[in-house]
Amino acid sequence: MENQKTSAYYENRAVQFGVVSTEWLAQAQSATVHHSPPPPPPPHDNNNDKPFSVIDEFDKWRKHPDLAEAVAAIRALAAVISSSKATTMMQLEIQLKNASDSLKSWDATSISLTAACDLFMRYVTRTSALEYEDFNSAKSRLLERAEKFGEISFKVRLGYLTLDNRFLFASSMTITDWIRLQARKVIAMLSQDFVFDGCTILVHGFSRVVLQILKLAAQNNKLFRVFCTEGRPDRTGLRLSNEVAKLGVPVKLVIDSAVAYTMDEVDMVFVGADGVVESGGIINMMGTYQIALVAKSMNKPVYVAAESYKFARLYPLDQKDLAPALRPVDFGVPIPSKVEVECSARDYTPPQYLTLLFTDLGVLTPSVVSDELIQLYL
Repeated sequence: MENQKTSAYYENRAVQFGVVSTEWLAQAQSATVHHSPPPPPPPHDNNNDKPFSVIDEFDKWRKHPDLAEAVAAIRALAAVISSSKATTMMQLEIQLKNASDSLKSWDATSISLTAACDLFMRYVTRTSALEYEDFNSAKSRLLERAEKFGEISFKVRLGYLTLDNRFLFASSMTITDWIRLQARKVIAMLSQDFVFDGCTILVHGFSRVVLQILKLAAQNNKLFRVFCTEGRPDRTGLRLSNEVAKLGVPVKLVIDSAVAYTMDEVDMVFVGADGVVESGGIINMMGTYQIALVAKSMNKPVYVAAESYKFARLYPLDQKDLAPALRPVDFGVPIPSKVEVECSARDYTPPQYLTLLFTDLGVLTPSVVSDELIQLYL
């Protein structure tokens, strides 16, 4: 079944406060940082007569295994500027807007893709043609901002300094101080103090960021075990449990309906996110909400791992405010035509059921997300 391209998002504001302890900041003096090279550029088509297509460019970047879909969109939009034949800023901004709309309509249900396009447009188009004597200078500045935004989306602040496997946040760093390290590696480092010896971690869905957290904990010789929900109908838990088993970490596969049954053995829950919304809640794989409800009732912390380009200016009030993201469901037996099947792929988890969010912007409480969103979209 194909995804329906309908939208019922509510936008609103929530201004609250939060986050990283100053004790961490005091230890950031003599830190050492290991660099990670950016991905290679996609292959270019030798046919120069072929008209530029933002979707084709996006598809090239999307094929890179370590590049998230949202970052691929950012790089495709940067290519729109460099390949543009526009002669005025107005024409160029119209081209960018059309390209952004094309990418968002490519998958209207993707929260991270929409958020990345909106953030790119907000950041890059701050440049005004009135600031420069000619269009070429303005275009060059626009392209410079686009490339910097691409770097930001793939890298992290120099304010995250590593000391005894801990990353620290400093908000006073300039854009030129960003270093080459993937966001998910930063998130993994930030989370390590919360993974302790002897703990049991429940995970839901296949999240590359959560897997990176588990990998780093295993590399740090921490002793822990993992419970993976089955994650039907996609069975993402099977995939994640296979990856965790390769790390030499004890892992148990749990059927989705047994979450409450096993929760008393769990010390913490780790989930990824398709999108982080203004309320501080998250949109993620179906089942995240009920897991968070059970965890909250049993006083178990729920940690979210998500990159900042997944921060979206959305404010869902309930589950029906989400644009439908449908998936086929195979029950293994024939289903009568009169039986309606719920096949939504994701749900919304309100902020009161979440403990902390590990992001490349820092360790955030749910209440601070709206403040970070305001800063991102200023």
